[in-house]
Amino acid sequence: MAGHSKWANIKRQKAVVDAKKGKTFTQLSRAIIVAVRSGVPDPSGNFQLRTAIDKAKAAGIPNDNIERAIAKGAGTFGSDHDNFEAIRYEGYGPGGVAILIEALSDNRNRTAADLRVAFSKNGGNLGETGCVSWMFEQKGVCIVEGVIDEDKLLEASLEGNADFYEMTEDDMAEVFTEVTNLEILNQTLKDQGFQVTDAELRWIPSNHIEVTDPEQARSLLKLIDTLEALDDVQNVTSNFEMAEQLLTVSIT
Repeated sequence: MAGHSKWANIKRQKAVVDAKKGKTFTQLSRAIIVAVRSGVPDPSGNFQLRTAIDKAKAAGIPNDNIERAIAKGAGTFGSDHDNFEAIRYEGYGPGGVAILIEALSDNRNRTAADLRVAFSKNGGNLGETGCVSWMFEQKGVCIVEGVIDEDKLLEASLEGNADFYEMTEDDMAEVFTEVTNLEILNQTLKDQGFQVTDAELRWIPSNHIEVTDPEQARSLLKLIDTLEALDDVQNVTSNFEMAEQLLTVSIT
């Protein structure tokens, strides 16, 4: 099981250094809009929407903004007709590192052009659909905090049909399951008294490329920063790993 959380750990370490609150507001608002359009505008009957709202509240987005995003998704917000669609892009970073980009865009051509420039200016290249996605598998992940009894977590995970779990810190775990089972696992863990702080879909790399050269590390992290700064980009995932010391030096 080891290695599933490596990119997640990198993301957490980067977030401490380069958190972009405004970008987070844009990302989460769009996620709410798309969630409404993929289901119903009532969070009690739409797990994707309920999760998006929870993330928005955790990020400090005001309730008025959340309600506005729901109204936009439902088509009841004035004359606003934003037509966002979820699109996945794939490419290569410095050293052949695989990169998956999940975007919400109302203009495919603009998004692709922006991504292509970002890659080309930072030692990578935007590829064709399918060029790297075969190296990743999508899983549902519940992040659980305050774990005291690991045996109890194991029992609850099995009851919720989880595939496996990993302790990422002394009292924090990530529980993995099939995408279609995420809502059931999330509810089962909560019913068993666990504090689920997030439930998300995540791309898990089947192999990792170790980055040891400081210059390559800087170029790679600069590319990811550039991609994440684009308004249309929701999430960036990669299959590289590097020592924490090298990561810290490269992003400070």
